Order: sequence, then C-alpha cells, then structure tokens
Amino acid sequence: MTLQHQIAPEEHLVQMDQESSAAVVTRLKRARGQIDGVIAMVEAGRDCTDIVTQLSAASKAVDRAAFTVVSCGLTACIEAESRGEQPPLARERLEKLFLSLA
Repeated sequence: MTLQHQIAPEEHLVQMDQESSAAVVTRLKRARGQIDGVIAMVEAGRDCTDIVTQLSAASKAVDRAAFTVVSCGLTACIEAESRGEQPPLARERLEKLFLSLA
C-alpha cells in the first residue's frame, strides 16, 4: 500500500478544521518524542518493560491522531449529506480508512 492514494473523480479533498489539525500535529509530535525516547532506551539497554510501555504510549498517540483524521472525514461527509451535497469521500473509502485502524 502506498502513502499516496488516487482520488476518484467523484471524491473531493477533505480539509481538517484548525483545531483538529492542531490536535493531530500535537499527538504526532508527542509520538515522535516518545519514539526518540524508545530509541535511546534500546540503545542504553533499558529494561524491556519500560521500552514496551513507551512503545505503547507512542502507538496510542498515533492511533488517536489517525482517528481524529478519520473523524474529520466522517464529519465532512455527514455535513455534506445533510446539505444535500455529494460527500467528499465515498462511503466505501471512508469505511476502508476506518477499518484500517482496527
């Protein structure tokens, strides 16, 4: 799976609101810091329990960021449908994104 995806002709880009975008960036920066800490712990020969605890925290931060992004897409689709407009993402694509996080 590539990081890029091709947008189907009927799909539009979904922009996150400023608050959600800031929350995602904050969580990802926190995860980056935790990953840097884990690397240092591994290099220093720290106990595996401590390492796994930090890896778990980093994983949760990334998961929460991803759920926020999917939530923004879902919200945009619901709002578009309530206005009688074509949703920015096809329902199948949104479901696939959501299930990729499970």
